[in-house]
Formats: sequence, C-alpha cells, structure tokens
Amino acid sequence: MLKNIETFKNNKPLLFDLLIGLVTALLFSAFIYLEHWGITIKLLNTIFGVAALGLFLYIPKRAILVAGFIIGLLWFYWIGYSFKYNGVGYLAPIVTLSFAVIYMLFFGVLALTDKVYVRAVLLFGLSFFEPFDWNWMQIELLFVDSYIGVFKYQLFFVLAALSLPNYLKIRYKDASIFLLVLALNFNPSVEKESPLKIKLVSTNIPQDKKWLKASLNPTVYMTYKEIESAIKKEYEVIVFPESVFPLFMNKNQKLIDELLEYSQDITIVAGSLYRDKGNNYNVTYIFQDGKYEMAKKLVLVPFGEYIPLPKFAQKIINDMFFAGQADFVTADRPTDFMIKGVKFRNAICYEATCQEIYEGDVSFVIAISNNAWFAPSIEPTIQKLLMRYYARKNATTIYHSANYKGTGIIK
Repeated sequence: MLKNIETFKNNKPLLFDLLIGLVTALLFSAFIYLEHWGITIKLLNTIFGVAALGLFLYIPKRAILVAGFIIGLLWFYWIGYSFKYNGVGYLAPIVTLSFAVIYMLFFGVLALTDKVYVRAVLLFGLSFFEPFDWNWMQIELLFVDSYIGVFKYQLFFVLAALSLPNYLKIRYKDASIFLLVLALNFNPSVEKESPLKIKLVSTNIPQDKKWLKASLNPTVYMTYKEIESAIKKEYEVIVFPESVFPLFMNKNQKLIDELLEYSQDITIVAGSLYRDKGNNYNVTYIFQDGKYEMAKKLVLVPFGEYIPLPKFAQKIINDMFFAGQADFVTADRPTDFMIKGVKFRNAICYEATCQEIYEGDVSFVIAISNNAWFAPSIEPTIQKLLMRYYARKNATTIYHSANYKGTGIIK
C-alpha cells in the first residue's frame, strides 16, 4: 500500500499535495466539528490531533499551504457574518478569503524547510503567535478534550515525539513513544463549585432585531419575567447575556431604578452599554442590595470593536466601512466583583478567551456573550472550547450566559 501511495505521489504530485493537505486540515479541525455535533471522544481527538501535527512535520511544502488555507476556512469562515450588521455585508466573502490566506501564510512558514526538527521548532513557535491580536488559533486547543494536556510543555513533548523517529535508527524508533507519555494529562481539572445558586439565562434574539426600537420593551419585559422566576426559585444570582439591554444603561434612570428594586432580592448581572464624555464602553452591570456597579470590557475584538492597525489606518477603515464609528474604549485592568462574599472576575465575550482575564487569583469567572453576530455557525462551539481550554489551564470555573448558544458552566 505504501508503494502505491508513493507511486501516486510521484505521478500526480499536485493532486497528492491537494489531498494530503485536505486530510491534514480535516484532522486538525475535526475536534471542533465533533464538539459542534455533540460528539466528544477523547481517544479520537487524541489520534486526530497527533496525526494532524505529525502530518505538518512531514508532508510536502505545497501541501502545507493547502492545509493552512483550508484550516483558515474551516475554523473562521464565519467571521465575516457580522459585517452585514454594519451595512457592509459584501465584505463577508472577502473577510473569509482573507482569513484563509492569513492561515495559509501562518502555517506556510513550515514550508520554508524540509527538515522535520526545524518544522517542529517553527510549529511550537507558532503557538505563541497571534496574527493581528486574534488569538483563537491555539494549537494546544486540539487536545482540550483528549488524553494529552493543554500546556506548552506537553505540546513540546508531542512535537518532539513526532520528530525523533526521523532521526533514530530503526531499532530505536519506538522509543519516541515515551515522550508522548510525558505529554499525557495526568492532572484532571479540579472542579470549583461556587457556594452560590446561579441562574444562567440563555436568549435567542436575532442580531438584526436586537437593536430595533420595537424590540426594546419585549426584551425588558422578558428580563423582568426571568428575574421574578429566579426569585421565586430562590436563586441568589441571575446572569443575562452581553448587551441584553440594547441601550446606554446610564442614560435610562427608570430602568436602573427598577433593576435596583429587584436587586434587594437577587443579584442581577447583565450586559449593556455605557457612554461617558463621548466614549462608548461595552460593560457588565451588577445590581446588588439596592446598589449597582459596572465592569468595563478589557480586551476588545480585533476588527470588531477596534482596528488593530496604526491610528491613521484605523480612521480610514472606520470612515470607509463603519460609518465613522469610533472604537470602543476599554478598562485599564480586569474587574473583580464580590457577590455575597464570593469573588468573580468579569469577562465579556471575546475576552473570556484571553489569558489576560485569568491573571492573578481567579477561581470564578462570570462571562457574558452575544453570539448572534455569527449565527448560524460554529463560532459558539469554538468559543466554548477556548473557554474550556483557559478554564483548565487556570483551574477556573466559568459561568457563561449567551445570546444564541453557549450558555452553561464551563470547567
């Protein structure tokens, strides 16, 4: 069989490169789609993840470019979906193609050499690199639901184990399997249960209706009904998704007063907007014991909430594609808040998948998201996998409330 493969490779090199590149990309992406379809098989994820990394070390240079291009499509085809809500939906296919090219170049550095050990070093180096501040391509994420751990040293041992057979004599080739043992996850995640009874509200409000004036009253009425139901069931905390109140909360005193009244019986965590001195903030409001506080977003979404380019380019792109809207303004540091003696770290959507949120003593995170920007797609699945990745790396429990898929407790 190996002889037939070699013959096929020699006679039809282009077709072979396309096929092996496609196989590499499918193996590299399989865990996402299996999770999306409700299938979690650790052994399968382990085999697919190891095989994908192994192929990147050994396949032809042209196949690497094919694999990177297809991975960019399989992972991030959905990113352009949000552009239609800014009136530039025609950019969606261009954005999709751009991400495919970006990750063709991202993995394409491996095609600069045929040396397996150099490719292994480069692939390990890529695990630290985030193009345009976009950090959702975490190579260790392949193993988040596998028998292999998600720490850098474990990725190092996997790559070392895959590289060594190319340099060992035949009788010693199996020795590299012992390096894989060092990459196994021997420390299952420790579950930290909050002593509070928390209700996570899941909503499904389409993005094209969310900000309509006609949707405001039904949305507010829905939140009141959820709060009243939670109080009756003796929940201590209720968490609503990001921007569940589609307005600048600080400009609506009547709504604030009504939520403060409810907060005498239950702590309310909800997303909304805040405007101050011409600046816009994406924030979490916490209503508790007749008082309230805000937690501003720390990490913005590249090309969604800010443009990761020099100032002059930011202005050109904002004027050209986003009607001159200014980028959101961020907090200076992560925000913690106390609920009945328990400390929670605030996270709004994208930042729940960023290491900055987990710095310091962080046992519990309350995360809120609006995933309707990208419906229907695998975006909520990748987000959930990334939050699971950070929760396990940092021994943190995440309470996540989302609009359009993703609500739940993540450990």
